[in-house]
Parts: sequence; structure tokens; C-alpha cells
Amino acid sequence: MLIDCETCAVRGPACAGCVVSVMLGTPPEGVELDEVEQRALRVLADAGMVPRLRLVAGGRPAGHRAA
Repeated sequence: MLIDCETCAVRGPACAGCVVSVMLGTPPEGVELDEVEQRALRVLADAGMVPRLRLVAGGRPAGHRAA
């Protein structure tokens, strides 16, 4: 899974409650998580230790203007 904060459709309002922002800030190059890492984050989130991933793919990269 590639997590690219630049293209998240809910970037901004949802960042404070997203595990990526909480643990890593908003990395401009994105983050790639394999299945084991995704499962570990789900376990931590289920236990209430970290927020859930709030990524909603399909947004525009920051600075991109509509045509």
C-alpha cells in the first residue's frame, strides 16, 4: 500500500487523526507499507494506541489547480 498524503482527498481536516501524520508527520515522498506493517497498524489502532489510517485516495496533489 502506497500512502501519498499529497493526493489524499481529506488532507487537512483529517490529518490530525491519521496514523501517518501522528507517527511520521506528512512525508512529501509518501510511505509504502507492506501487509505485515498494515496489520500491525490495525492491531495498534484496534487497541486504541494509535489513530486509524484516514487516507482517502483520489485527491489532487498539493498545489495542483483545476483546469
